[in-house]
Amino acid sequence: MLGASFDTPEENKVFADTEHFGYRLLADVDRTVGAQYEVTRSPDDERANYAQRIAYLIDPDGTIQKAYNVTDVDGFANTILSDLRSIQSG
Repeated sequence: MLGASFDTPEENKVFADTEHFGYRLLADVDRTVGAQYEVTRSPDDERANYAQRIAYLIDPDGTIQKAYNVTDVDGFANTILSDLRSIQSG
């Protein structure tokens, strides 16, 4: 599992340490990856400096199996674990 934001590596480290992330948080300061994964916002959006909370379940071959618009941060782990189990058993 990886996360990404538009913040600097230093800002990401502080945030990840504070929030006790159990995964790597990557810095996409030029928003190149964010544009490819369609998480950037319109420049006139009041939250334009922040990526949209979209997650992708990507298989070992690099194929996107599922996309998620993450609205329930607390419940998202259960959702993704359920989908992973379904894919593994299917």
